[in-house]
Amino acid sequence: MKRQNQRLARYARGAALSALGLAFAGTALAADYPAVTQQRLDDAAHATDWLTYYHSYGGDSFSPAKQIDTANAKSLKMVWSHKFPADLTQGFEATPIVNGDYMYVTVPKDGVYAFNATTGKKLWDYIPTLSPLSFKTVCCDVVNRGVALYGNRLFVALLSGQVAALDAQSGKVDWKKQLVDPGIGYAFTLAPLAVDGKVVVGNSGGEYGARGFIEALDTKTGDVAWKRYTIPSPTEPGGNTWPKGMYLHGGGAAWITGTYDPARKQLYWGVGNPGPWLAELRPGNNLYSDSLLAMNVGTGKIDWHFQYTPHDSWDYDGVNTALRAHIRYHGKDYNALLHADRNGYFMAIDQDTGKLIYAKPFVKATSVLGYTKDGVAIVNKTKYPSVGKTIKTCPEFLGGKNWWSMSYDPVDHIAVIPTLHACGSYNGTKVSYMQGLPYLGEGFGIVPEPGSKGYGEVQAINVNTGKKVWGHWSKMPWNGGIATTAGGIAFSGSLGGHLYAFDTATGKVLWKSPKLASGVIAQPSVYEVGGKEYVAVLAGYGGANPIWGGPMAKMTKSVPRGGTLYVFAL
Repeated sequence: MKRQNQRLARYARGAALSALGLAFAGTALAADYPAVTQQRLDDAAHATDWLTYYHSYGGDSFSPAKQIDTANAKSLKMVWSHKFPADLTQGFEATPIVNGDYMYVTVPKDGVYAFNATTGKKLWDYIPTLSPLSFKTVCCDVVNRGVALYGNRLFVALLSGQVAALDAQSGKVDWKKQLVDPGIGYAFTLAPLAVDGKVVVGNSGGEYGARGFIEALDTKTGDVAWKRYTIPSPTEPGGNTWPKGMYLHGGGAAWITGTYDPARKQLYWGVGNPGPWLAELRPGNNLYSDSLLAMNVGTGKIDWHFQYTPHDSWDYDGVNTALRAHIRYHGKDYNALLHADRNGYFMAIDQDTGKLIYAKPFVKATSVLGYTKDGVAIVNKTKYPSVGKTIKTCPEFLGGKNWWSMSYDPVDHIAVIPTLHACGSYNGTKVSYMQGLPYLGEGFGIVPEPGSKGYGEVQAINVNTGKKVWGHWSKMPWNGGIATTAGGIAFSGSLGGHLYAFDTATGKVLWKSPKLASGVIAQPSVYEVGGKEYVAVLAGYGGANPIWGGPMAKMTKSVPRGGTLYVFAL
């Protein structure tokens, strides 16, 4: 009871603010579509819509909805579903976005669907025409992770290197902008972030040597507000961490949605692996690869950075969420950015300074051995592959955690993390950069992590200590993102084809859905309409695992393909 009272007190004021914002927004457009104002996005943490990729700018994927709780979750039932066209057999990775009673999801190859969030009635769809070049240099499946909302528009980033703005009520295209040419190493697979009259995107393409960037467009016109390359030129700060000329094809893709602090006007965006993979070909720390960038939202200026893995040779992308949280560590309070890195460390970074607060391994980690008191990674020099040399290390290239969203419960101070327990081998090969061709310079293999109970785990960490609270193991990888709620629930789906409700505090399985049509690799969203709480998730196996997963791909080869949207309620 005390736990529930804490939740009620924390969210009562926020819910009132959100209701005021919704009432104001409803006057701006037709009564059935509430405008997505900047104020509503700033206050989204307290709202029971799901307005943006992580629910709110903080990246916590936490809903204040509390109708479904630890006592009644066992009574969840499916209330509607929608099966997508049978020819879409790739990964369904989008988070359902909900505004009022409108729900939006994207599907492989960039289709956008709008539904009534309570009945499942399809309102419209947008199926873009993509040229064959759009699929030529896409890494890790032709996926799309969702949309952003702002005003009366919906924004989607496309594999073709375009960003499109649609009317949120009709699906009509308002504008479309070509940011990069397809087929030369660039694509977009992320959900955009809408903030302060801008829609912000980051590119995919690190495995093709495409020079990474983060770009902001005007939401009304599509005009470029600013563009920030993640790999600096020789005349920019950090440019001297690269050999001469290599910045032009240095990778550093920014392919996962960032987070934002409205009070600071600051974006927090992760940067991926350097190119090529083989580190001996590019001496230096190779900024800003495998880094977190704190950026001014108005200009794109980098205020500070933190590099998770310098001189990476293991594909330890730093793109995973930088989640805003208030923590108390060793008796001191911090505004922190929480991050579960592919290199195997769960860490907290001081939002004020960009300095490391703590870093704790959450899987077996042998390439990075820890961090100095100054926050510099201690890299194991014996774990670098080279031409003619094969090494074995942990974790392997898919990381201790990949792009799948973690979630944070601010009452229990628990982060819930989809975790991968796998190690692997790397061997160096000769490679030269050629536009539009893979730029790796390494071969690789995957083996189970020694001593693990399976490849997958949903694990909970107390963010005030960095220590593990509980774990739920899976023989197959666990690639489903997490959504937590004020009802004390952590929702996540398995490759086995079930949506789970865990008790956030204890890890107890409170409910498991009937068998779904496919495995889950997407994050659920939780929302309320008309006083009723719903949980939505896309099922549709695909993504990186069946392409690059080795033994993990083999063990999941019987998981059915195809996509279905499921919605559950009490």
